[in-house]
Amino acid sequence: MMKIRTKLLIYFAVILLLIVILFFVHEQGNQKVMELHDENVEHLFLLNEMTQKTNEAFQSLQIYVYEPLPGNLASYQQNKQQLLQLQQMFEESEEQGIPKNNFLNMMTSFLEQADQTVEDVRKQDIQKYSLSLHEAEKISGYIHEKTLSLINKELTNYQALSLLVDEKIQNTKKMGTAILIAMIILSILFALWFSNGITRTIRRLTFAAEEISTGCYTGEDIVVSRKDELWFLTKTFNEMKRNILESVSEIEEKARMAQLLKEMELKSLQNQINPHFLFNTLNTISKISYIEGAERTSDLISSVSALLRYNIGNLNRETLLKDEVNIVKEYFFIQKTRFGDRVEFIQNVDPTCLSTPLPCLTLQPIIENAFIHGIEGMTEGAKIELHIYEEHERVCIDVKDNGVGMDPQTIDRLLGAGSKEEISLSKKGSGHSTGIGMRNVMDRLKLFNKDCKINISSTVGKGTTVSIQLTK
Repeated sequence: MMKIRTKLLIYFAVILLLIVILFFVHEQGNQKVMELHDENVEHLFLLNEMTQKTNEAFQSLQIYVYEPLPGNLASYQQNKQQLLQLQQMFEESEEQGIPKNNFLNMMTSFLEQADQTVEDVRKQDIQKYSLSLHEAEKISGYIHEKTLSLINKELTNYQALSLLVDEKIQNTKKMGTAILIAMIILSILFALWFSNGITRTIRRLTFAAEEISTGCYTGEDIVVSRKDELWFLTKTFNEMKRNILESVSEIEEKARMAQLLKEMELKSLQNQINPHFLFNTLNTISKISYIEGAERTSDLISSVSALLRYNIGNLNRETLLKDEVNIVKEYFFIQKTRFGDRVEFIQNVDPTCLSTPLPCLTLQPIIENAFIHGIEGMTEGAKIELHIYEEHERVCIDVKDNGVGMDPQTIDRLLGAGSKEEISLSKKGSGHSTGIGMRNVMDRLKLFNKDCKINISSTVGKGTTVSIQLTK
């Protein structure tokens, strides 16, 4: 993750580097122009100085010829040495070509004629030194003319070169100005893009926070492509929103569960008419029936007493599948006593599954609904089956009947998640005892065991099967 501070530092470092490179290139161009100018100027100065030294050497030679004194000879020798030094410098210069060689040859010829004149003066040969002096004068004139010609040529070339150099300088300035303007424009565009990326993300976060403050937690997550501090902040914000949504859903679910329990307790209270008095009375009737020899009546009253005692207990308690099966057996006995051979109850229970925990009053409401809505209207051949077995490390409970069945709309309403309408298949009738609807049972099961699976399969006129799968 690259931090915003690092991006800004890189941006300013790149801008500074580009400015330094532009300045360096501009200075290099100026340096080359100055070097070229200095080289041409030095060459012209050298030619001019050589011409002057040639004239001085000839004048000192001429003075020596007229007055051959040691002082005049020393003056000539000094001018000669200076001229030799200038000749060597000119010879070492980068200038090449025939004009340079001709000029050097003329300088050599001049010095040779001048030395010959000095030698002839020492020999006092008037005719020879007069001729040598005349030749030296002629060569000095040639040198002067050649120097003017070379200087004129150099100035002509330098003028053309100067125009090219000026043009190059102007082009360099224009290019530098264009690069500088481009850098400024790109810097402005980058600054706008960079600041817009930050402010856009902040605006999205602000808008999402306003939505959350109004209670809306279902908005889409904020997406940020660049990984920086804002990306981390946005990721944390999205996770916080999801956590809040989960917490709110959990609170709503618990509130709904609490409401269901209160409704169940209210319904149960309607059936609690002085329960202790009722139980004592039923127990007394059961004992009297047993004493009088009515054992079947005594068993029936005991079953009713057990059923009522289980139903009016604390509905928010946890129980075992074994207790649910026992209370269903009591219910079966009561209904079997009432309807006789019209109804058949079949139980197929695996004892290893009976220790599975589940909410109280889970099986009896399902059996009641199967009886009341499934088979109560049948005059014969009615059947209810209870199968409990283990499959794939899950406890499976199947309640089957061969009654009237249900249409798909009723099944969808029962299984529809999120519906606040309580759907009860129980109706006022002789088989009603708990008053607990099927949706109530399913909601309590799912809250008790989040991995619980409930399925209802039914065919109109052929019966219904309610299947429950619980984790052990």
